Amino acid sequence: MKRRDFLASLAGTAAGAGFLAADGLALKRAQTRRRHAPVAQPNNKRSRIAISTWSFHNHFRATREKESALPGKMLVLLDFPEMIADRYQVHNLEFVAPHLASTEPAYIEELKGKLARAQSHVVNIPVDIEEIWNAGGLSDPDPKIRETAISASKKWIDIAQQLGARSVRCDPGKMNPDDLAPTTDSYKQLAAYGKSKGIYVLIENHGGVGSEHPEELIRLFKSVGGDSIGALPDFGNFPDEETRLRGLPLLFPYARTVCHAKGLEFDASGNETKFDFPKCVETSKQSGYKGVYSIEYEGAGDPYDGVQKVVDELERYL
Repeated sequence: MKRRDFLASLAGTAAGAGFLAADGLALKRAQTRRRHAPVAQPNNKRSRIAISTWSFHNHFRATREKESALPGKMLVLLDFPEMIADRYQVHNLEFVAPHLASTEPAYIEELKGKLARAQSHVVNIPVDIEEIWNAGGLSDPDPKIRETAISASKKWIDIAQQLGARSVRCDPGKMNPDDLAPTTDSYKQLAAYGKSKGIYVLIENHGGVGSEHPEELIRLFKSVGGDSIGALPDFGNFPDEETRLRGLPLLFPYARTVCHAKGLEFDASGNETKFDFPKCVETSKQSGYKGVYSIEYEGAGDPYDGVQKVVDELERYL
């Protein structure tokens, strides 16, 4: 299942239960300090690498494809930090929202404990929830539909803050590039709320937004304004090399915390064959990008092996 197909299916799923939305003054100050701190130490390549739970989406019950026949036991998020730290020596993680088994306070605290024991932390949470893709989501002309999507997204900003993340990725839904007013209104609200929590709000080039026409995202960022809204550039989410070469230099100056280092298909030497991986990394460097490269393996076969190949690629080119 491609992630855009999974996202499209969210509109027909049942809504999740209660969210956590409390924070203390001390935590808020800590989040503000972290917001302006460097994302990673530049002299340690592994500190610039993260691994997304989406790489293993067929091993999580919430996102497993019906036709998947991948062997191996199913994963639960509570075991993910230790598994990734032990297997890959990577301590930056990206948690896709459906992979959280609960949003209740007790579960969030347990998850924080697992992160602490693995000496790991969450970089970003992609907010893949049904409200984002209900009707037009954050871009719907109907203010009531937008408000529902905004409210649901704010709750995940709260969760991101509590888990120590620096950003959330909230898709704009069915954005109309000829009328950005509804989308702009939604993101101005989310960006302001995120800023109050020390959390950036990011938009990825995928799902029909920013992939074919990355310039549309730049127009949106400028329309929203401020530094709390930004891009999540994905190496692989373009229809062709020409668009990729045009799009990544546009998006990376707006990349606040994380980009996606996609893995699709490798040759016998472990090199990505579907697009120019080293060129993508070089583009990020030329743009002055200082954030984390989060691995999203979406190729065939064993995701554990696929993730390792992307780790190895990043270490070659960072």
